[in-house]
Amino acid sequence: MRAVIQRVSESSVQIEGSVTASIGNGLLIFLGIEHNDNQDDVEWLAKKICQLRIFNDDSGIMNLSLIETGGEALVVSQFTLHAKTRKGNRPSYIRAARPEQAIPLYEKFISEIGKLTKTPAKTGVFGAKMIITLKNDGPVTIIIDTRQKE
Repeated sequence: MRAVIQRVSESSVQIEGSVTASIGNGLLIFLGIEHNDNQDDVEWLAKKICQLRIFNDDSGIMNLSLIETGGEALVVSQFTLHAKTRKGNRPSYIRAARPEQAIPLYEKFISEIGKLTKTPAKTGVFGAKMIITLKNDGPVTIIIDTRQKE
């Protein structure tokens, strides 16, 4: 499971010309699910993201988590995070999970974020063509992969 996390002052998802979800201060989380991912990956990643100390405290130091700030989360599925680009110029997405496996894990991840933050996560629509807007705050962008756990 791979996530690209962006600290934002605002972000939204637009589908077919209508805004379907938006947040203020918080995290925009692009989530890619691989065919080897499971419940343990969901729980580890959700906890790691919610506890990352990447929000400024009163001294301007990144010392607070999403949980501590009461920030919002916007989760957007993105299978392209598992692109293989080593060979040729057309990315291969063979490692990305099929929808029948990915959707339950995506939904569980959203649920876990909500449980940890005590605020329901906002979402895109799995498999939809979406336009994502964001104001990256910092900028702060972090990549986490459950296979590497760095």
